Amino acid sequence: MRIWQADFYRRPLRDAAGRVLWELLICDVTSGFTYEALCPQSEANASWLVSQLRQAAGENLPDVIQVFRPQSLSLMQAAAQQLGIVIEPTRRTAMLKQCLQERASQYAKQEGYTGEAYNPIALDKPPPLPLSENLWGDRWRFASLAAGNIEEAFGDRPIPILEMPEFLLPLKLGLPSTVAVPGVVIDGGRKSMQLARWLQDAKPVSLNYVAGAPDGLILDAGLVDRWVVATFEDKEVATAARTYEQRKQLSQGLHFLLVQPDDSGMTYTGFWLLQSEV
Repeated sequence: MRIWQADFYRRPLRDAAGRVLWELLICDVTSGFTYEALCPQSEANASWLVSQLRQAAGENLPDVIQVFRPQSLSLMQAAAQQLGIVIEPTRRTAMLKQCLQERASQYAKQEGYTGEAYNPIALDKPPPLPLSENLWGDRWRFASLAAGNIEEAFGDRPIPILEMPEFLLPLKLGLPSTVAVPGVVIDGGRKSMQLARWLQDAKPVSLNYVAGAPDGLILDAGLVDRWVVATFEDKEVATAARTYEQRKQLSQGLHFLLVQPDDSGMTYTGFWLLQSEV
């Protein structure tokens, strides 16, 4: 399968006529090939993208294009639909983000550079929304598992919703088997499956402790979505939350979310391996 990661958005550049320029940047995850092209903002449309995608691909169109920027998504989807390419919205575009940062360092040398403040991978993040009351489970808690036990514990279990992408497996990350991978366990009770299905649709990325008044557990999901999973003021829970974050620092940001009907350990509803963004 040929996978591209692509971004199409305005840059801190203007052409000779003073028009804002947009840039298409493509990274081929499979081969390492990159492609870039500029156009005035007035020409930034699906037709221009179709032409450029064809030019970049030659006779070998990709199967999937991964897109992390919400502002790029609709145009990329419109162009890809004409070419029979699947668009995958995902934050996990490390190669593309590295290419964008490298490109950003070159803009100052280009004619038409505006000098404006520019971060090539920063996205506007909305304030977190409260989780709907009809999704709340019975209880939740922090937990941890030895990195070497995760695949054995969940990989072969008949879990209805299981998200353990290969690139997040502890072995793939090079984690020692004894490292404690932190996580959050939710006992969903009768709402266990409803919650797990909602989470699957939301596409969890990371689950983070945010200190405040009260403290909170915030789920980052989709491209820029944020949700308040829980709030708390208990000092013991806050201590456990800080330990959770400290363990993430030792596990390369790897952590997990487990949804189960109860704490019997007999059945699980959903399991996600997550990783905090760098």
